[in-house]
Amino acid sequence: MELRERLQGLQATGASEIVPDSFGELKDRIHMAVISTLGPRLYNESLSPAALQEVVLADIRTRLTQERGIATTDRERIAQEIANDTLGHGPIEPLLQDDTVSEVMVNGPGDVWVERSGKIQKTSVRFTDEHHLRRIINKIVAQVGRRVDESSPMVDARLPDGSRVNAVLPPLSLTGPLLTIRKFSKTRWDLADLVKINSLPFAAKEYLEAAIHAELNILISGGTGSGKTTLLNAMSSAIPDTERIITIEDAAELRLNQAHVLRLESRPKNIEGSGEIPIRDLVRNSLRMRPDRIIIGEVRGSEALDMLQAMNTGHDGSLSTCHANSPRDAVSRVESMVLMAGIDFPMRAVRQQISRALDLVIQIERFSDGTRKVTSITEVQRMEGETVTLQDIFEYRFDKAHVELGGTLVYSGLRPVSGKFERNGVPLPSWMEEHNFSDDRAAQERPSSPFAARPPRADSRRLGR
Repeated sequence: MELRERLQGLQATGASEIVPDSFGELKDRIHMAVISTLGPRLYNESLSPAALQEVVLADIRTRLTQERGIATTDRERIAQEIANDTLGHGPIEPLLQDDTVSEVMVNGPGDVWVERSGKIQKTSVRFTDEHHLRRIINKIVAQVGRRVDESSPMVDARLPDGSRVNAVLPPLSLTGPLLTIRKFSKTRWDLADLVKINSLPFAAKEYLEAAIHAELNILISGGTGSGKTTLLNAMSSAIPDTERIITIEDAAELRLNQAHVLRLESRPKNIEGSGEIPIRDLVRNSLRMRPDRIIIGEVRGSEALDMLQAMNTGHDGSLSTCHANSPRDAVSRVESMVLMAGIDFPMRAVRQQISRALDLVIQIERFSDGTRKVTSITEVQRMEGETVTLQDIFEYRFDKAHVELGGTLVYSGLRPVSGKFERNGVPLPSWMEEHNFSDDRAAQERPSSPFAARPPRADSRRLGR
């Protein structure tokens, strides 16, 4: 009773002290007994997950009946916790099953946080000790053929549903094992879903669908946790079902429903320090696999050069993401990543490659209230002197009169100059075609116009300024 009261007091105050689990030894003993008894049955693919859960729970309950001094309520709770350790992901399994949780952050055995609706909250979930936490980490990374230990103390992995996993162990972590899981929604989102949650206006959705059908090369940029991969997944849903698509990722997260999808995943070094297959090698190999579209989960290194060359050699309609704070910064980052390939390119040649390869840069941001919104859709245009010119097709405007309402992504009034729409027989959205660029006043008075227009302006977003 004293231990339970102490636990409740710690949970109420939010303290992170690790209190020993009075049933820790019992749970470890039964857990090992269940594994040794059931053995291969735990990996029997003929049994459904629900049936396997019942088999494990029945065995655990049978063993618990032989233990004395355990209350009925504690007995059922312990049985479920041991089952989660055996088949799931231990104490954090309920959090992974909770659809309201978007991220799980384990800062130590007794310090577990979650993100709900964009807000970080502390939970009462705790592991027995560091050994317990390490066991769960090892189980997660082993499912995708990776490892994490003192010699390789940092790893990126994924759960079977595509959720992103990162783990860091000592000596890199000074506070014990760290585990971060970014969950993906169980339902696949498309652009229409982003319109419903106000991440994207309907006019921008129409334009992006047309851009994908016209095979524009698109780069999505944004900060960490801004929703780049979610937007990439949503945009990929607009790709025609008849096309052959190759996805290339560090940890496979994309989920495409098209009929002809090939998924490639990079491989880290093995324990001997060899066998690494980086994304750059996969991009090169994908060119020999007759792709219609190449989707790179994220470019963060020298593979940017191979991506640009693929886009410039007939593989139009490719998609990718990168970390950047604005479209201009995204283009600048691509420049830097191309130079990481170790080839002595003149800067003008690099920028020419970028201007010819990329067609659109989409910026997405995460706001302080937890919402994620597209804040600009920018067209990459020709070279002017030593710079790549950019033109905003859609831009984010704040309502100065009602700051609390935030802003809106609106059409800038500038007509896209890419010739791929006409070349591929894809019409621009009707409201964009009907817009009278020579008489902006008439366009503003047209009641059916679903965008806010303004007079065309000279572009000032250039690199080097």
